[in-house]
Amino acid sequence: MKSYKPTSPSRRQMSNISYRDVITATTPHKALTKGFKRSVGRNNQGVITTRHKGSGHKRVFRDIDFKYTKLDIPATISTIEYDPNRSAFISLVTYKDGEKKYSILPKSLNVGDTFIVSEKAEIKAGNRLPLKNIPVGTFVYGVEVKPKGGASIARSAGNYAEVVAHDEGYAQIKMPSSEVRKVKDECWASVGEVSNDENRLQNYGKAGRSRWKGIRPTVRGTAQNPVDHPHGGGEGRQGRGRRRAISVYGKPTGKGQKSRHPKKYSNKFIVKRRKVGKK
Repeated sequence: MKSYKPTSPSRRQMSNISYRDVITATTPHKALTKGFKRSVGRNNQGVITTRHKGSGHKRVFRDIDFKYTKLDIPATISTIEYDPNRSAFISLVTYKDGEKKYSILPKSLNVGDTFIVSEKAEIKAGNRLPLKNIPVGTFVYGVEVKPKGGASIARSAGNYAEVVAHDEGYAQIKMPSSEVRKVKDECWASVGEVSNDENRLQNYGKAGRSRWKGIRPTVRGTAQNPVDHPHGGGEGRQGRGRRRAISVYGKPTGKGQKSRHPKKYSNKFIVKRRKVGKK
């Protein structure tokens, strides 16, 4: 991590990742990029569906290969790059047949290292293989939820899941949230942990850096009016006056509230619920 001299109040607490020690290329591979319009928390009708999103710096989209369709062809890491659209580092990989793709960089791999996507791959960081061939206790990332569906679980900076059991055609995966869930044995996963585990230690230092990233301010419900929030109103500072903390839409939120739908289709795949509330 990089800290700064306190030349201003915002610099005093600010900390950042030492990108110069990791990144090897500053310009993305043009053939794998495109422009795009960010949704800023709106749906196709322009209605806000996720609050506190908007503005932010313009970004270029990097086309990341989450499906890993090139089987049994060794790949070499050519560059390590920053991606503004995700917290993990990405790498431009060159397959032995000459094709180039972007992929999520695992923690322990550097430029020049190789990996392979194969059913018979050895258990080594970066290699990708079916869950049925991965032994219990192995850390994995980029886990599929459906066979050939593409990496979905454990993709952000520093994340990993753990294979804790194999049973009746399913692998039991301990998720980053501490939930234990069943995933079909035919689903694929990459061995190792996602890079940039220091991402969570960053301190933005000032409100402006959040705005650059497209994060708008969050106002406490108790500071709002009754018309705007269920916690609002009252003369002076008030308690919320209800058993559960709820969102502006009236749904339970925060402070260890259970917000999952009791009849959700994937409930049958959950072996152990995640631990909620204060860590």
